[in-house]
Amino acid sequence: MLKAVIFDDEYIVLQGLQKMINWSHYGIELVGTATNGMEALALFEGSKPDIVFTDIRMPGMDGLQVVEKILTTAPGTICIVFSGFNEFEYVKKAIKLGVADYLEKPITIPIIEDAIKRIIEKINLQKSISSIQSRWEDSRVELMEKATLDLLLLGEEAIPKWRDIFGSEAEHVICVTVLSQSRGGFALQNHSSYKAVRVRNGTEHLHVVFHFNDELEDFWEQLFLRPEQMGLAVGSGRTYKRLADVKKSYKEALQALRYGQFMNEAGWTRFEDIGENPQISIDLSEREEAVIFNMRTGDKKGLLKELDFFIQQLEGQCCNPDVMEREILKIIYLAMEVAKEAREDVVKINGNDFLPNVDIRSLNTKEEMYSWFRIQMEKIMDWSLIVRQQLKHGAVEKACKYMKENYFQDLTLQEVSEYVGMNSTYFSLLFKDEMEQSYIKYLTQIRMEQAKKLLQEGHKVGEVSEKVGYHSYRHFSELFKKHVGVNPGKYRDSY
Repeated sequence: MLKAVIFDDEYIVLQGLQKMINWSHYGIELVGTATNGMEALALFEGSKPDIVFTDIRMPGMDGLQVVEKILTTAPGTICIVFSGFNEFEYVKKAIKLGVADYLEKPITIPIIEDAIKRIIEKINLQKSISSIQSRWEDSRVELMEKATLDLLLLGEEAIPKWRDIFGSEAEHVICVTVLSQSRGGFALQNHSSYKAVRVRNGTEHLHVVFHFNDELEDFWEQLFLRPEQMGLAVGSGRTYKRLADVKKSYKEALQALRYGQFMNEAGWTRFEDIGENPQISIDLSEREEAVIFNMRTGDKKGLLKELDFFIQQLEGQCCNPDVMEREILKIIYLAMEVAKEAREDVVKINGNDFLPNVDIRSLNTKEEMYSWFRIQMEKIMDWSLIVRQQLKHGAVEKACKYMKENYFQDLTLQEVSEYVGMNSTYFSLLFKDEMEQSYIKYLTQIRMEQAKKLLQEGHKVGEVSEKVGYHSYRHFSELFKKHVGVNPGKYRDSY
């Protein structure tokens, strides 16, 4: 029910309007009256009515001053003023303020009832327009989400439809990045330099970020701390200039999220921070990606479970021995490629040459083929686990020494992993296993300790940021405050 108030210094007017109008008939509750401007404002503040009837002339503060204050704080309020015959200048001012209607005195019941009917019609029209706008906006959001999801899944062929729905801003998109998050709740705020579209694909929570310029600092800044503060894991793919490459960023974002979650890293994990193996195609099936993941994380139990799923899938889909042989060899060679991320001599297992494409030819039945497949995969995994233990301590120790000596440079995971002679993804997992923290957190820790020393010596914050490897002053300040508890300027002043 709508709420209304009446402000007038004439007792007869107030009594007549209260008693002689059937307010509830119009869906209105009369919640109070006032006889002067100060009382009127106090009543308005206390009752927050939808409709205000007020005389222009009142003691203390006139009706127009009251209306001006009301519409300043609550512009959606419908205000109707009562005016005398000789108050045309007041009426003009009332219209300028935005009153909904003005009624000439003397006020009669039919005049008020006609005014109420016009008000109700206006309110209903506004509601109808708001409802249409809301439905249109919801429909537009749904269309945008659908077009963006098609872009992720289909790539090039979905671009024309996406452009139509994205509108004129599509012409200004110069690059695109995909984010994947562990659950909903994190909403990337839009900015003049980019537009983020939230998308769901099954259980996947995604943001597709369309950049309007190549200044990405404002975008990355939202990922530095917010997800971690929310206890949320977010993975980001690389930023691509070609819109059709959004499919690549999408797969990379999913990989980054998966590895970030495995390493128990709340916060932001970049694909660049887990690395890639150029020998392995990015166009892999979900099952193939699961095999790689279990190989890299040293999860033998998980690997064997995936092999059982793979065999069941193979059994249900084909009975052609050549096709089965090809699919099995594909998984074996994939596992060998992952094993070689630690050391190249995987082709020799137990001291013997490993030639799966030759050995598989000697098998006659699919049962023999499945059994042989499991045995070979276990051998590769066992070899990988042994090498992992042999190399882990020495490789990580070497990497830590290198990071301590070069922390001030733009030190990438790729550079450090190449220094120790490993694939970057494998190295990042090995580092986490040995140090119980990720490579990037360890490097940040080194940098923060060095920053504290430099600030204690009196160096300027901007200089310190550069000296410890951060080109973005704002990024450095945010990280320092997170690790130390105060911003770098305050920390320096305290010494």
